[in-house]
Amino acid sequence: MDSGLAGRAVLVTGASGGIGQAICRLLAGEGARIGAHYHTNRDGVMALSSEFGDAIVPLQADLRDETQADAMFARAADALGEVSGCVANAASRFDSPCPLHEMSLAQWRGTMDAALASVFLTARGFLRHLAAAPRDEASLVLIGSTAAVFGEADYTDYASAKAALAYGMTRSLKNEIVRLAPRGRVNCVCPGWTRTPMAREATGDPAALERVCATIPMNKIATPEDVAGAVVYLVSDRLAGHVSGEVVTVAGGMEGRRLR
Repeated sequence: MDSGLAGRAVLVTGASGGIGQAICRLLAGEGARIGAHYHTNRDGVMALSSEFGDAIVPLQADLRDETQADAMFARAADALGEVSGCVANAASRFDSPCPLHEMSLAQWRGTMDAALASVFLTARGFLRHLAAAPRDEASLVLIGSTAAVFGEADYTDYASAKAALAYGMTRSLKNEIVRLAPRGRVNCVCPGWTRTPMAREATGDPAALERVCATIPMNKIATPEDVAGAVVYLVSDRLAGHVSGEVVTVAGGMEGRRLR
């Protein structure tokens, strides 16, 4: 099926991570040109550049910093021209679980900066790019989490940030983007457990994996490519041109309860 992405420019944040790399690879396979953002993991993006050559443009920025986020979009426009798609995939969370009553304000603010403010600056940068060069079609895809859908004990900060972008941001921006691009769309993908380096410790433990899969009817966790497929579908104006304001959960039918 022709996605219509050949020659289109798409900016992907967090491109050096497991899901980010899978998104970039699938987009590049469709012929897209990609602004591949990274913060500290340059090697991951350079591996993509080695694989796809000029189709990958590395872009370094700390997306918690307003000046760096704005500069990233300026560099992307210089290198790629008109950017018609943006995937806000970059995020992080504290590795150690912490119940809310023990959580410091510094941790809360740190998570909000990393998982929510960074997406605000990414979305704002993309919308400003559209405002400066109006066009008919554009697509913004935010990456949420099943933590936004079901909550996640001991990670209330992360779940709250992801819920804000999955529901408040996605469903507000779908009404704003059309002022800049009449056929513009905003959607969100919420992955569940996925086999990435970030989740290696949990998914590598058979007992932990069994507990996770007990909430999933398909009795398996996702690959990065599972998530990337949903993202690329939503980026494509040809495949998803009448889909906007949707939250797509990629989690094998996960429910907020044990099924077995």
